[in-house]
Amino acid sequence: MTNLHSDRGRVMVAVCSQDTFLKPGCPYTASAPAQAGAVTVTVRGIPPGTYAIQAFQDENGNEEVDRNFFGLPKEGIGFSNDAPIRFGPPSYADAALSVGEGGGQTTLRLRYFIESGNVQSKR
Repeated sequence: MTNLHSDRGRVMVAVCSQDTFLKPGCPYTASAPAQAGAVTVTVRGIPPGTYAIQAFQDENGNEEVDRNFFGLPKEGIGFSNDAPIRFGPPSYADAALSVGEGGGQTTLRLRYFIESGNVQSKR
């Protein structure tokens, strides 16, 4: 995970099937303490297949993405393939990737839409 703006909270990662993407209940999850800059999160036990990864920096420890009045995330979020976020979350197809027999690794970049009370560009 890259582009973390602070060391507050934890980075939460969920590896999801098409049926569970953007919903509660993704079958493979993990977290790690946040560190400004980059952090590695290891998710174990993922069988070969196609999945989409969703992640966020849970700065306040409530285990959910906090949103403002307009619905914009207050915490950094990211998706596999650096899937585009346009007027809402990306599609499963944009975020989908394959996991082989030996597992795999990928890099996700967190994006922050709100910082210090101001709406920011999608970085």
